[in-house]
Amino acid sequence: MAALKEKRTWGNDKWVYISLYYVAFYAVMTSLFSLAIWTLMYTLDPYTPDYQDRLTSPGVMVWPDTYGEEVIEITYNTSDKASWMKMTKILNEFLEPYNDTKQLECNNYNCTKGKYFLQKHFLGPHHTKYSCPFLQSMLGPCSGFEDPTFGYNCSMPCVIIKMNRIINYLPTNRTDVAPYVNCTVLEGEGNVAKMEYFPENGNMDPSYFPYYGRLAQPSYVNPLVAVRFSLVGGKHAKIQCRVVSEKISYENYHDPYEGKVIFYLKALK
Repeated sequence: MAALKEKRTWGNDKWVYISLYYVAFYAVMTSLFSLAIWTLMYTLDPYTPDYQDRLTSPGVMVWPDTYGEEVIEITYNTSDKASWMKMTKILNEFLEPYNDTKQLECNNYNCTKGKYFLQKHFLGPHHTKYSCPFLQSMLGPCSGFEDPTFGYNCSMPCVIIKMNRIINYLPTNRTDVAPYVNCTVLEGEGNVAKMEYFPENGNMDPSYFPYYGRLAQPSYVNPLVAVRFSLVGGKHAKIQCRVVSEKISYENYHDPYEGKVIFYLKALK
């Protein structure tokens, strides 16, 4: 009887020891895991990712962004107010962050045009870096100020070209030649009488590069180029717009938007 009682006592103690072992084991594993995470987070730079799997050459987009499943078709009817007002609304919403007053309030740094804005230190407010202002008015007749319809109530529509951001990216090895937008007519060349670029020559000034990331430059906005087309004849064309620079490629068959954007432009009546 005493032996049976001793056996039961040992059985109960065994489960206590096993439970304590697993408690200690998981406590040690949790501590090691927490230490590993803390070490990783402590060594990471919150402003620049250690690994970037993005393209080395930026993508290019166009507004109004009427993207279809496979192609971009900017089609509108000059006789239908709802049709061209749709395009106007898209552009107004896109340009909202570029409002002159807003830009001069949040990006009031006097940048040097024609030079890269290299910043080693965080001298901006709240441990940030400065950003150069890009004003909506710099888009001239395509800003929406002179013509609130952006030309969509007639056959002189404006489109806006934007190059995507890449952290620490410099589009050229020198600053004497700025990246610029160049558009060509792939189909319907006789239907495009003229193309005009704003700012002048379609330049993206070097002072907007490099981009240091959202945390470092929370008020940064991309430089833009507006292109105004004068449509004649059939008033439709297939257009390719490239951002031209020595470090921007545009012949990547796996990514049709790298360095360029292709879209159809058509004015109905």
